[in-house]
Amino acid sequence: MTQGIKVRAATPGDAPALAAIYAPYVVGTAITFETVPPSAQEFRLRIEKTIERYPYLVAEGADGIVGYAYAGPFKDRAAYDWSVETSIYVARDHAREGIGGALHKALAGELTARGFMNMYACISSTRTPDEYLDRNSIEFHEHLGYHLVGTFENCASKFGRWYDMVWMEHIIGDHGPAPVRPR
Repeated sequence: MTQGIKVRAATPGDAPALAAIYAPYVVGTAITFETVPPSAQEFRLRIEKTIERYPYLVAEGADGIVGYAYAGPFKDRAAYDWSVETSIYVARDHAREGIGGALHKALAGELTARGFMNMYACISSTRTPDEYLDRNSIEFHEHLGYHLVGTFENCASKFGRWYDMVWMEHIIGDHGPAPVRPR
């Protein structure tokens, strides 16, 4: 784990800090396709809903919460129960400190322990990097062992520009016969 960083389960009380980390991504990047930053109350509701079934983690450093990661349903059909969609966000002033990797490692460990087998990342993508989006997230996920499984071309518009969306996959479980439902 990154020195001085502790990863722990998120609580609804973490919502203001997480909303503050996320807001700059919403208003200043095409990393997320949300266009209005969610309030701390909305974040609280999102955390509460997520932790009913999936892990939601925060990374804490000397100056408080510096990142978060969570999993959610890949699709809302019982046959997809072993697959999750994941998200990781790190405070912009703490980028490239290993926090995202530490969060991913903890998230993958928690998901494996609960019986999940496939991790998916839905990532905004650009053919030509601009001031709102580059390929860092795709490269980060490749480094973690994800591979590209699909591209949706020009499917989102933000800041008056068209962006692609890619799906990346990381297998974390053994797909043997008669799987046990994740806990």
